Amino acid sequence: MSFVDLSGDGGVQKQILQEGSGEETPSSGCTVSLHYTGTLDSDGKQFDSSRDRNEPFEFQLGRSSVIKAFDMGVATMKLGEKCILKCAPDYAYGSSGSPPNIPPNSTLNFELEMLGWKGEDLSPNSDRGIERFILKVGEGKKTPNDGALVKIHIVGRFEDKIFEERDVEFHIGEGEKEGVVPGIEIAIEKFKKGETSRLVLKPKYAFGSEGKPDVVPANATVVYEITMKEFEREPDSWKLDDEQRIAQSELFKQKGTAYFKDNKFKLALKMYQKSLNYLTSSDSQEAKQRQLIMYLNKALCHQKLDEHDESKDACNEALNIDSKSVKALYRRGQARLALGDIEKALLDFNAVRELEPENKAALNQVTICKQKIKEYNEQQKKVFANMFTKFAKSDKQQHL
Repeated sequence: MSFVDLSGDGGVQKQILQEGSGEETPSSGCTVSLHYTGTLDSDGKQFDSSRDRNEPFEFQLGRSSVIKAFDMGVATMKLGEKCILKCAPDYAYGSSGSPPNIPPNSTLNFELEMLGWKGEDLSPNSDRGIERFILKVGEGKKTPNDGALVKIHIVGRFEDKIFEERDVEFHIGEGEKEGVVPGIEIAIEKFKKGETSRLVLKPKYAFGSEGKPDVVPANATVVYEITMKEFEREPDSWKLDDEQRIAQSELFKQKGTAYFKDNKFKLALKMYQKSLNYLTSSDSQEAKQRQLIMYLNKALCHQKLDEHDESKDACNEALNIDSKSVKALYRRGQARLALGDIEKALLDFNAVRELEPENKAALNQVTICKQKIKEYNEQQKKVFANMFTKFAKSDKQQHL
């Protein structure tokens, strides 16, 4: 089989020695595994070989971590394919060469065998929970940001059986409302317009331990094919003036409140945090007051989700803005009480009563705290009394 010009200028040419299987080739971002043997075109002298070391060579495709010819040629290879890649100096080591084995301005030949590849890892913790395989490259360089309005087509499969296919429109961060799994929301922030990619999602980024009733079992890995039809980016905060930031903040506050009333506390939390993000760069009094309200709202959401440490932290942030905030003191007291830190909870509820002596809710909480402290003290007395009784018996027996 003759050489095929991959670069258009003769700089990278490929000759297939053994056809690969299937139609798919690795896409940019995939981690490929292959064997190679490199020789000088001038005299056929071998300068390197992964086969001789019996160690497959791995690299991330399209990230400029190898010579240009490798990125270009390997992207065309199918699984199991063997080929020769002829690389002109401009696509290899150029005028510098790679001393001592590769002289300057050397044309190189590589015999390659594609062993396989893994998808691009898009998971936040790099745990390969979200893998992307690009099937169709998108347009331009822009990608949607958090909060962007996206229109996508999704096809979900489990064990090659389609369990959902639909068009869906939503703001990134609010996909849960439309039944979009977390892995899709995370991944599409890397998509370009017109891109189609296959996503392989581990359970924690898909349907988790609950599964999707009658469709996807618990703890299942699923595959989605996603097409980014279009998107509209959310305005970047740094591009807005104070008035515009306040307006954006208010928009997300209203969204958060709507989700809270609908008992969607996790979504409400996201919206309140976004509202906060638009306020942090401003020191105006209005911005500070809005920050205070957002921290109080976050504390309440965390409380509803039984996330009492996080609720306490949100109250601390609120109290850094206003040390006499009755709501912050009361909610921190509730969080501390739930965490078993009763004495500190009592301090918070007493602080509320100093600010608002007629606050009946705080008075009730003070009563509860005092009762719990009394019960604890009585329990401790019994424990120590029993302990001393045992010591006395032991001591008596030793003297008999």
